[in-house]
Amino acid sequence: MYNLIIFLPLIGSILAWVFGDRLKSNLSFFSTIFCMILAMLFSWYGFFDIAINKNQFQGFSYPWLNSGNLYVNWELKFDTLSIVMMMVVTTVSCMVHIYSIGYMSHDHSKSRFMAYLSFFTFAMLILVSSNNLLQLFVGWEGVGVASYLLIGFWYKKKSANRAAIKAFVVNRIGDLGFAIGLIFIYMTFQSLDFDKIFQLTPSFVNISTTIFNFEVNVLEFSCFMLFIGAMGKSAQLFLHTWLPDAMEGPTPVSALIHAATMVTAGVFLVCRMSPLLEFAPFALNVITIVGAMTAIFAATIGLTQFDIKRVIAYSTCSQLGYMFFAAGVSAYPASMFHLTTHAFFKALLFLGAGSVIHAMSDEQDMRKMGGIWKKIPITYALMWVGSLALAGIPFFAGYYSKDLILEAAWAASSNSGYFAFWLGCLAAFLTAFYSWRLLLLTFHGNFNSSKEVLDHVHESPFVMLIPLFVLALGAIFSGWYFYNDFVGYNWKEFWGNSIFISEKHKAFKLAHYVPLWVKYLPIFLAILGILCAYLFYVLNPNLPKILSKKFSPIYNLFFNKWYFDELYDYLFVKSFIKFGNYFWKKGDEGTIDRFGPNGISKLVKNISSKSIIIQSGYIYHYAFAMLIGLVVLITWLLLDYGI
Repeated sequence: MYNLIIFLPLIGSILAWVFGDRLKSNLSFFSTIFCMILAMLFSWYGFFDIAINKNQFQGFSYPWLNSGNLYVNWELKFDTLSIVMMMVVTTVSCMVHIYSIGYMSHDHSKSRFMAYLSFFTFAMLILVSSNNLLQLFVGWEGVGVASYLLIGFWYKKKSANRAAIKAFVVNRIGDLGFAIGLIFIYMTFQSLDFDKIFQLTPSFVNISTTIFNFEVNVLEFSCFMLFIGAMGKSAQLFLHTWLPDAMEGPTPVSALIHAATMVTAGVFLVCRMSPLLEFAPFALNVITIVGAMTAIFAATIGLTQFDIKRVIAYSTCSQLGYMFFAAGVSAYPASMFHLTTHAFFKALLFLGAGSVIHAMSDEQDMRKMGGIWKKIPITYALMWVGSLALAGIPFFAGYYSKDLILEAAWAASSNSGYFAFWLGCLAAFLTAFYSWRLLLLTFHGNFNSSKEVLDHVHESPFVMLIPLFVLALGAIFSGWYFYNDFVGYNWKEFWGNSIFISEKHKAFKLAHYVPLWVKYLPIFLAILGILCAYLFYVLNPNLPKILSKKFSPIYNLFFNKWYFDELYDYLFVKSFIKFGNYFWKKGDEGTIDRFGPNGISKLVKNISSKSIIIQSGYIYHYAFAMLIGLVVLITWLLLDYGI
């Protein structure tokens, strides 16, 4: 049964792809959703059976690769960490599949869309259930391919094509780091199997190697390169630029990518490799710092964006930063806890935004919305639930997980921990501010579009609202429900051997005993952020324009996403284009074509054009040439033999 969790989405994908369009029916919807519902039910059963009741289950194992000293089995791993991820992935994916019935009903390629969704889910499940790094890498790349197909689903749009290519290329940079880390781990441990690697890790703590004349610790270097891979998938600072552009895909895609699948893969990888990372303090510090910087960086951009999906996308980027710096201070359970709660309320926000876009005739600019809450009251109420959870307001899901991360960062009592705490607190304030900015601009004030659009505004069909209600329940109750097992007094028993925390890393244990002001500061900042948003967009709507003009350099910096796209375009895109053009002109055309095939053919042509002159067509000319040749031959023979 547990094995079916992995392969049911693949079966649904194949059925939708092969038979959906041929039968001219809704088989693509029914087949994929039926398979996803079964996978979700099995994963929840597995969660209670494996994670709660501690029953053991060994997934199937088959020989896969046998080359020299490399022996790799295709083996599924069902422990607490993997089954939690399966539960999150299948639940959110199932809701997205159901939501797509209404959202994609008028699309001509809905069978292809449903096939891509299910394949995406299958690749993610392969990733989280792998028992070795190579198999995980297969799922990792499968997720990358599926994301390319989904982001570029509307391939006739140039912007969608560019976004898909951008996501693919940027992720390949991270994947290169992952591959290098994988290679170094195999060179060190002579194995890619998790159990063997983790068993041998303590004996390799002080082992070093030389790379480009620099001596580096093998564990530190391997962990750092794996984190580079995680940065790409989870859109951390410097490799984040693909994430906002991924909004070019249909809204259900945004919800799936940003809530439970692709972007959480990096967080899962870091938590899975906790037995290795615990012996790599430098790598942990890097993870902490990068995560904290991502949290505040993405939050500043979210303040200024007007595309409703992009605001939520940058929110995802910021929340992923929280998850990473939690892992960086060895609070892996808190990181997984926030991953779980975040999946519910972030999927709720994205699908809620999709309902708004659906009601607004595909309009995504919040400046053209406003005053529509009476038209779509259910969507409005559910967006409130998601925003309250995102802001960390008691007693919604985000309150339990995000606040614990900040407490763990403070309890780490390190420079990197304090750095993460203060940036995380500032990000909490900004998160609450831009969340209510979104609500107020979208649902309140005056309507800023045409009367035709206003007349069209209507509540989403029931099939699109069902997933929203389910996710809203998760956004409200998941923090309270999972708290004791995930991060409470039962956390050690719950996670078992799937997560390892060294005895010398006490941040997570001490997180429950921090000063009261540390516990209440994030709540205070969240409420302050909401009040500031109310001041800016209700009490004094002109204030944002005044401040944006007065502090235009800062505003432009945030609005233009810190000019990362422009910087990368200048440093890499344009320079590589110039580099390529130079070698095209000088190397390809100037050298290869000149002296290669084109040059040889030109030479033969020239020789032929000149030699044709001696072809007169007269017999006596040819006879005379033969006579001359014969004389020359006889002369050469006489001289050669000395006659």
